[in-house]
Amino acid sequence: MKYFLWISFILVGIPTLAQGNLPISFFEGKSVVLISTDPSARPVMDWKVVADSVHQALVAAGGDPVAYYEIEQVALSEEVQSAYAKGFEQRMIKNILLVTRQKNQSSIHVGEFSGDGKIINSTSLFGVSGANLQEAKDSFAALGQNQRSKNLLVIDVPEFPGVESESGTAPEEASGFLARNPLNLDVFKLGIPIEGSSAQTGLLSYFRYDLFGRSQEAILAQQEAQKTQIQGILDQEYPYQVAWLTEAKSDEELVRDRTQFLLVRVEGRESDLKKSMGLESNPETQTQTVVKYYIKLIVRDELYIGPVWDADPDWRVALRNFLQNLQK
Repeated sequence: MKYFLWISFILVGIPTLAQGNLPISFFEGKSVVLISTDPSARPVMDWKVVADSVHQALVAAGGDPVAYYEIEQVALSEEVQSAYAKGFEQRMIKNILLVTRQKNQSSIHVGEFSGDGKIINSTSLFGVSGANLQEAKDSFAALGQNQRSKNLLVIDVPEFPGVESESGTAPEEASGFLARNPLNLDVFKLGIPIEGSSAQTGLLSYFRYDLFGRSQEAILAQQEAQKTQIQGILDQEYPYQVAWLTEAKSDEELVRDRTQFLLVRVEGRESDLKKSMGLESNPETQTQTVVKYYIKLIVRDELYIGPVWDADPDWRVALRNFLQNLQK
């Protein structure tokens, strides 16, 4: 398994039609649709309204969209994403459709389901874009005009089911999260993944409305600034050894280097994060987007979120809070 906090998102430009072709599997099997929509886009549409809007276009193109989910919920963390993937595998899903609605453009992309926790194998997927959702829908629906589809018995309206893993546990439920601090941080190194490293996970986040289309220059500048700030916070708040991770390494390689812990960052709505970690939400803050850090113990696959809820909308505050709470 490969571990990284973030992934570098590179976009050369968004043409009306992306390179490549629709995968043949799109016309021969079930698809799951993942949606991300900007709340500031007009007219206001939440992700379920977007699902209602695009469903007939996806069917007209020849697809069989059997379930709709919000990207932000599915990509909440590696653990949650893996649980969804198991559910998709059980339903014999063949394709992943990604709908991104932003203020000034909308896009629909298609890729084959990876069959594992990554959900998709690449961000270089076939897709169409338009100045608004209607244009993207029309362009996508037109793709089915000259293509014969084997998807005949499709649903008339979008469905929003829950997903269960093979163990029967819903992906939103806590899995391995412990509300306490790990032991032996003074003995083993804490791995700190570098933003923009050669990560293979987190590909779904590329299609979030707030990340899709950002320039490589802007991303690289932010990466460098964040690395400097993280180093400054660690120097002040973390007295033990760290290992900066710049490339993917297996569990065995990390352990051989005495790196048994990994610092993991997740970002999402506070209510979603708390639910995934087995905690109760605070009605006053449950809708705000926050950053939460936790430590993963590699050898036992245990996830330590600390004794106090310390997430914050500002990642710097969240990181400092978490490191300070490690001393409790």
